[in-house]
Parts: sequence; C-alpha cells; structure tokens
Amino acid sequence: MSRLNAALAIGAAPTDTTWHPWRPNWTAPTNAGIIARVESPPSVDAARVHVLIPIYNDWDVVALLIPQLDRVLFEHRLLADVVLVDDGSTIRPDAFACAPARAIRSLSILELRRNLGHQRAIAIGLTYLQQVMNPQSVVVMDGDGEDNPEDVPRLVEKLRAEGNRKIVFAERRRRSEPLWFASLYHLYRFLHRLLTGHGVRVGNFSVIPAVALSRLVVISEMWNHYAASVFNARIDRTTVPTSRGKRISGQSHMNFISLVVHGLSALSVYSHIIGVRILVMSGVLLGTVGALLVAMLGFQMTRGTLVPASLYVVVGFLLLALFQALTLAIGFVFIMLSGRHSASMIPLRDYTLFVQRFVEVYATTAANPDHEPAP
Repeated sequence: MSRLNAALAIGAAPTDTTWHPWRPNWTAPTNAGIIARVESPPSVDAARVHVLIPIYNDWDVVALLIPQLDRVLFEHRLLADVVLVDDGSTIRPDAFACAPARAIRSLSILELRRNLGHQRAIAIGLTYLQQVMNPQSVVVMDGDGEDNPEDVPRLVEKLRAEGNRKIVFAERRRRSEPLWFASLYHLYRFLHRLLTGHGVRVGNFSVIPAVALSRLVVISEMWNHYAASVFNARIDRTTVPTSRGKRISGQSHMNFISLVVHGLSALSVYSHIIGVRILVMSGVLLGTVGALLVAMLGFQMTRGTLVPASLYVVVGFLLLALFQALTLAIGFVFIMLSGRHSASMIPLRDYTLFVQRFVEVYATTAANPDHEPAP
C-alpha cells in the first residue's frame, strides 16, 4: 500500500470507494464507510469555511495534511469544505479515500486542464468558489505543511474580529529555510521595497471574506500573484503573526528558477510603480552626475587646476549610461501605460477555459451529526 493509501484509507475500505480522476462520474456509495463516526462533532451552527489548497503532484503530502487540518478545526468548533486545485498534476493518486473526518464536511478536487503554477491555480480556484459555491470565507493555504494548520483558527478569529470585512494574511515572523535561501530572500525583500514601496511579509496563507472575494475575481493582476494583487488593489487587509512551518514530507517542486519567476511575478503587479520609480531615480542620478561634471569644469576654470582626464572619461561614461537608463525607463512607462488599455486576463471572465472538471470525493450533510456519507 502506498503512503497515500496508508494515510487516507480506513481499514479495509471496499474497492468501489477508490477515487480515480479519470472516472468523472464517480460518487461515494452510502455504505462505503469513508468517514468515521464521532461522538461530539461541531454543532451545525458552527462557523463554516472553505479551504482552498493548490496541489501539483503532492498527493502523499496533502494526505498527511488533511487529518491535521481536520483535528485543528474540530478542536476549535469549525466546519470546513476543502477544495484541492489539481494544477495539472502528472502523478495521480492510486486511491483517494478520505481519512476519518470530524470537521471537514466535504472534500473535492477541482482539476485544471494544464499546469499553470500555484498563483494561477489559486486565482481559478477562488473564482470557481465565488461563482459556484458562494462561500462566506475562504482559507487559502499550501498543501505541504509550511502553512501551519494550527494558524487557521487564528486567522478565522481575526476575520471575525474585523467584522468579516478584511482579508487576513499570515505574517511570517520566523522562517525555517536554509541560510542561503534566507539571505536571498532578505535581498529580494530589500529590492521589492525599493522598487514598489511595499514590504514582503505575507504569502498565500490567508482567509478571505465574501465581500473581498467578490472584488478579487475581477482583478487581472491576481493571475500573476494573489497577495500582491490584494495590496495593489488596496483591498482592506490585516495580518496575524505566524511562524512558517516545515514541509511535512518529501522535497519541494520549487527550484531556484521557479522561485525567481515567483518573485518577478509579484513585482510585475507593481509594474506601473516600478516604471515611475526607475524613471525618477534615473533622472535624479543623471542630474547629480551632470552637476558633478559642471562642478569639475567650474573648479578647473576658477582655480586653474587641471582635473585628471581619466575622471572626465569616468563621468562621461556615467552620463551616457544614466541617459540610456532614463530613455529605457521612459519607454517602459509608456509601454506599461498603453498596455492598460489592452484586454487582459480577468479571472471572472476566463476561468472556465482552464477547468477540466470538479470531482466530489466525499460530502456530508450539515444536519447529520454522525458524519455519514452523503448519498
């Protein structure tokens, strides 16, 4: 039995409870015994959230995460509907029977037609939920355990405290990455603040109220980066301090190139700000070097002291380089401004193009205290 089966199967589950992505019409039989009975589940009026988890081949890992999430939700009297966004996985689970669930009322898989990357999978998943399921709140988290399930109730509690109006992000105060990664991350944070004026303290881990979700689905920048699009669109938000967890099992699929692309995707959301800042900085530096050249000439003419020719050469090259930078910055700004009039990807309009199918692995009725499988 694979690790996935070992983590998810319940005893000797009947063979007809096996879920296969290539069987789109599969439904769980009522006597499959997929969900264990419990003595004191959360009441039917407990807070209910949707949890969105993008997945690319990490079926074994998410199989270990779901029981942890279910335990935390149960302890805090929360109910949840979990949706896994299958981002064009090349590895299929042998079987995806569900672990004994006490707080997770349903588990579904939204299968995409191709691999798009985590950010675009999140954009499609959020839009699908907003259009089809009309959730009151959506928790967005990764499926590898680095977004600690223990923090989910804290995010939901903060959302309630804010009157269900603000997006609540998990602000990472401590990270668990190697030294080389931490060093590059701090350099990226410095460049990000320099170019955009915004610090980098949050990732995907967050909870979104319905009022904010209805705004997100029409923001084209969410196609590139979810968190950056929230900041750029000035949607009300707040944070809860957290510590980044460690991956539950296996190795991450994110290599160095993927991390660079991820960082550039976040910066691309602020292209208009970056273009203007580069333009201003280039102009200021060009003016400064020009003033230095004039001062050198004035010093030579008034004092009669010769300035080394090599210094003029250096200043001349600086002027030429800065003039080229200024020209490129002006061109970039105009290209960016003209691009605002062209059609772009809007999740609400275009998400259906990428959805292959929606498969319900299991579901229970909210009024059923014994968590029997839904017919």
